[in-house]
Amino acid sequence: MPENLSSHSLGRQSLPRQSTIQTAPYPQSYYAATKSEAPERISLSRAVEADVCVIGGGLAGLTTALELQRRGQETVLLEANRIGWGASGRNGGFVSAGYSEGLSGLIAKSGLEDARTLYQLSREGAAYVRRKTAAWPDADIGPVEGRLSVLRSDGGARLMAMRDRLEKDFEHAMVYWPTERVRDVLQTERYFQGLQDPDGFHIHPLNYALALAREAEQAGVTIYESTRALALERKGGQHLVRCTGGQVCARELVFCTSGYGGRLFPPLNRALLPIATYMVASRPLDDDERKAISLPYAISDERRAGDYYRLYRGRLLWGGRITTRREEPKALGYLLKRDFTSVYPALGRLQLAYAWSGLMGYALHKMPLIGPCGADARGDGPPQDGLWMATGFGGHGLNTTAMAGELIARAIAEKDDRWKLFRPYPRQPVGGALGQAAVQLTYWAMQLRDWLDERRSV
Repeated sequence: MPENLSSHSLGRQSLPRQSTIQTAPYPQSYYAATKSEAPERISLSRAVEADVCVIGGGLAGLTTALELQRRGQETVLLEANRIGWGASGRNGGFVSAGYSEGLSGLIAKSGLEDARTLYQLSREGAAYVRRKTAAWPDADIGPVEGRLSVLRSDGGARLMAMRDRLEKDFEHAMVYWPTERVRDVLQTERYFQGLQDPDGFHIHPLNYALALAREAEQAGVTIYESTRALALERKGGQHLVRCTGGQVCARELVFCTSGYGGRLFPPLNRALLPIATYMVASRPLDDDERKAISLPYAISDERRAGDYYRLYRGRLLWGGRITTRREEPKALGYLLKRDFTSVYPALGRLQLAYAWSGLMGYALHKMPLIGPCGADARGDGPPQDGLWMATGFGGHGLNTTAMAGELIARAIAEKDDRWKLFRPYPRQPVGGALGQAAVQLTYWAMQLRDWLDERRSV
């Protein structure tokens, strides 16, 4: 990465010699406290030109920009805050195949053959993250191997049927764990059977984002931090992006803003629900506390509104409590500690060191929004408009952001049309405040159904 970005050439126009520097810190979290080197990048302060402008410096934007530049597209990336500032740098760190939408939903909307292809694309996204982490051994990312999904109600036959379906229809072999095996490594009576994904792993997501940014810059991408895109204009066959300190003129424009998109492009903003989730990180566990969770896997339960957690560098990182509320609860740490001690009473004395939240972007159909972002209602207008979207990765973002970045880059640079697999999952209005209220009611209903299922298993 160039040490002095003010001398880095954009090709068509040189960057300014003087530019403002981002000084605001990352939001408080365990990841921010343990991040690798994160140099402050200049903010945009003049007019520049490029082939492609990517808006959003999270994992989707970084992957898209990197893969575009690798394919010969001169690319500029705009980030309103810092690289990995949003959900990309605050998430659970799980990397595995799949989407927030389940297999049955994929098949119902896409048909079995396309559902297989979509699932394979999600596996390719996870493999992309694995390759990158292997290429950056000094980036302090991981990976830590292991992924286990567990049931909080007795359902071995159902879980074995899921295993068989994954292997038969999607060529993904999983390992079924009976209750005895689960409870041998997770000291709790709240869990029953489990399903192990041999390909799953977990990482430090903020360090992964920072490493992606370094590679993108080394490839030739110009990244501006503290540069908020304020308005768009179509001018002479180009897209003009007006920002806080300057503007970018580009042939193609890619939105990768997720839950932090604001009002820049209202049709896309109206298609995303900003959903908050919460995480805590404990102080290092002592020898007795480590006996409760003797498995270093990324672990989640299969409830409709479940928890996810992992032991990472000797600490417990625990997440959950999805909500449409943007305000962080005052007793956030207490709430999540109550959650994990209800599963592991032996951790009742474990002290918390960090608590944080982040906004994810969800579409109503729980699938990413990938492809052209034209003016038509379905969001799959003609690619020649030059507006693209790669967003809405809530709940399963580490693999799907990587997959989407490659899909969009290939679409723009190589005219690859595999983005059409996402046409059954269009951009559609979520209903504003009423939609958010409906989603919150749905979440509470899921919690109630989860509770009833667990009561039946007691």
